Amino acid sequence: MRDFSKWLSTFRKSINGYKYYVDFEKVKEKANAVKVELNILNALVGEKDIEAAFEKIILKYPTVIECIPILLAVRGSEIFCQDENGAIKYQFSSRNKMGVKDYKYFMRETGLFWLLQTSGIKNLYDYCIGVEVGLDSNGRKNRGGHQMEDLVESYIKKAGVEYYKEMYLSEIEEKWGVDLSAISAEGTTTKRWDFVVKTQSEIYVCETNFYTSGGSKLNETARSYKMIAEESKKCEGITFVWVTDGGGWQSARKNLNETFDVMEHLYNITDLENGVFKNIF
Repeated sequence: MRDFSKWLSTFRKSINGYKYYVDFEKVKEKANAVKVELNILNALVGEKDIEAAFEKIILKYPTVIECIPILLAVRGSEIFCQDENGAIKYQFSSRNKMGVKDYKYFMRETGLFWLLQTSGIKNLYDYCIGVEVGLDSNGRKNRGGHQMEDLVESYIKKAGVEYYKEMYLSEIEEKWGVDLSAISAEGTTTKRWDFVVKTQSEIYVCETNFYTSGGSKLNETARSYKMIAEESKKCEGITFVWVTDGGGWQSARKNLNETFDVMEHLYNITDLENGVFKNIF
């Protein structure tokens, strides 16, 4: 018999890997896309008559306009601004028909002329790398959402078994001729499993998640998976496996404990590290 409190004490507060914080390959790719234009604008760094120099540059090299938004940490080619003189939607494309006067006003009012002239910045490409690092931090949520699935998949691979990702309940029934009506409420609901593992004698349907923080969703998840575990027992040749972890479960331990008591195959990351997949598959 496993001890729930001991098991829960091994839960991780975080699952962040080394690649979670910044995708430097993506950062470099983004910066390199405007590297030529940034290097042209470097001619403005420390320039005394910066507005006149800026005008000469964009008239001779109109494509430099396209790299201006990133200097303000903005994606895309349009920026909307307004002040007491009215509202303008700036188009940062070499094909647009906005005048030099408008761009000079934009550079002046946003502080970009100050940045180039007096801030002490040395190189706009290096500056852009820093901006892209900051923007890339917004992608952490997406990267974080896949970390648990990627981790679980790595242990499934180590077990050396046949498996499938994101497989619908109906696809399982069709592929192996099994009856999952007990889980699908007689076919009235559908379900997509994170992983399906097929062995010679059993089909394992697997769900995985990681909760950094608590909330009502965790209680509902525990109750829902408890029901699936009980329903799956009515399906011959089907076993439900749930892998979860995260500090958020501390606030929902009661519901998780109830599921733990009735569900044989409920595991956490420590269980994976201890080779549980090789044992059950």
